[in-house]
Amino acid sequence: MKKLKKTIKNNVLVYQAKSGAVEVMVDKQNETILLTQQQTADLFGVQKAGISKHVGHIFKTGELDKNSTVSILETVQVEGNRNIKRNVEYYNLDLILSIGYRVNSTSATRFRQWANKILKQHILAGYTINKKQLAKNYDEFFQAVETVKRLLPPSDSQVKASDALELIKMFASTWFSLSAYDKSKFPKSGFNKKQVRFTADELSTSLSQLKQDLIKKKDASALFGQERQSDSVRGIVGNIFQSVFGHDVYQSNEEKAANLLYFFVKDHPFVDGNKRSGAFSFVWFLNKAGLLQKNRISPEALTSLTLLLAESSSKDKEKMIGLILQLLK
Repeated sequence: MKKLKKTIKNNVLVYQAKSGAVEVMVDKQNETILLTQQQTADLFGVQKAGISKHVGHIFKTGELDKNSTVSILETVQVEGNRNIKRNVEYYNLDLILSIGYRVNSTSATRFRQWANKILKQHILAGYTINKKQLAKNYDEFFQAVETVKRLLPPSDSQVKASDALELIKMFASTWFSLSAYDKSKFPKSGFNKKQVRFTADELSTSLSQLKQDLIKKKDASALFGQERQSDSVRGIVGNIFQSVFGHDVYQSNEEKAANLLYFFVKDHPFVDGNKRSGAFSFVWFLNKAGLLQKNRISPEALTSLTLLLAESSSKDKEKMIGLILQLLK
């Protein structure tokens, strides 16, 4: 199979190996590959008309959405002695893979055999490894392994390993690295600085409703949410919205949410239910600030995060807050 070249912003080489694998060499700045209809046809060894037919069927059945898988890019093409600018359709990786499962050709068959083998390995083993890429990024790979090992809880921890892995997966999109943890290179602030305020009474009312719901389900006793000292919740809310010289100490809503969770978990304002109340208050405020849709936190990840805060040393508060800010980034 001949190599296909594309030059839009960076040089990309795409070809099919003997195993059927679609091999790609692309600058790390790119998040996907883009191929024209002709390049896709060459990749799978068929005519453009066949590719066009399959693409039409993919969109017609709703398997993929055209707006998110096809880009129109201005491309310079040499025609005779002239450079002609034309708007050309480019297919992204999702669409290229879907086409590969439909095309009837020797190249496409090899591709499907390879892809099925990779998918089977991923399902059975839980991971897949590109040995060529691993060889090129050996140090980074083992750094990632150490990151996972570092975040997984010890055997006597309250944190379930499966829940911790959910948390790790959430950090994956922003490449939470062991180096960042060791050097405290976490975000120091958030991005959403729209003023969103609430009173201690508002939060207490919501926490009371939570208590009633849990008692009804027999998941809590009358001690749940009972303040150790009067106005404990009011004190936490006051800390969240404290200001110095007319400016909020915690300027972004992400910082406020992170510290709200931290204060509930570490200050133990209640006789019982501090972690659950803290997790509830954290999500409650994110929703109030309009940040919950953007930051979809699974129950497992939230549980793990809350327990990790509870088990953390007070001297690591800055790191723990940074962890939460990284999660909300």
